[in-house]
Amino acid sequence: MSIELRNDERIDQLMQYNLEIIQSPSVFSFSLDAVLLGNFARVPHHNRAHVVDLCSGNGVVALMLSQQTQSQVQAVELQDRLADMAERSIQLNGLTDQIQMIHADVKQATEYIRKDSVDVITCNPPYFTVTESSRKNPNSHLAIARHELHLTLEQLMQTSAGLLKTRGKAFFVHRPERFLEIMETMKAVDLAPKRIRFVHPKAGREANMLLIEGIKQGKPDGLKILPPLVVFDDDGHYLPEVKRMIYGDK
Repeated sequence: MSIELRNDERIDQLMQYNLEIIQSPSVFSFSLDAVLLGNFARVPHHNRAHVVDLCSGNGVVALMLSQQTQSQVQAVELQDRLADMAERSIQLNGLTDQIQMIHADVKQATEYIRKDSVDVITCNPPYFTVTESSRKNPNSHLAIARHELHLTLEQLMQTSAGLLKTRGKAFFVHRPERFLEIMETMKAVDLAPKRIRFVHPKAGREANMLLIEGIKQGKPDGLKILPPLVVFDDDGHYLPEVKRMIYGDK
């Protein structure tokens, strides 16, 4: 399918799923955290689930999820330029019958998606709190994607819990330095953490990403800390597990 690109846009390949993603260095380009989230999330293979990706950006996680399930996927994104990029990527990959792009503020998601109706939520949210001393990206698109200018951690968890069915699952990627805050905020909205995995750039280095799964109204016990995921070897090459996530088993 022929899709019109803007001057600063390009099409990148996500090899594992044979997907084409519209990217823009001046607006938004997905990075490894999105790929890790798309692989960490567990979605039913059947066509009866309701799957939602919040803070969807250019739609990369929603597109990845569509390759793991026959169910409908809804993607919510605040920024109009990013939502437009996602919509065109959905068209580019012939997935308009499966993925619906919702251009809206995550805090207003329940105006578009019925409460207590969602089986699986994924989210790659803004990581950084905003204070008077915060150094925000001068690019407004990137600042909104990375800083809690429009969506705080508490608001994200409240929205996620409101959308999910009882026993529905939420999957997040975030920063380890906010781990305790994430756990407390999840507990406050009755999202029980069930699986956690820390991601390290290299062996022996501190974790720089965190993957976490929560279940709405789940039992407080049964938390699993998975083996750490190490991204690069000493020479800066992807290690086999991460390489498979990006390129598949080729």
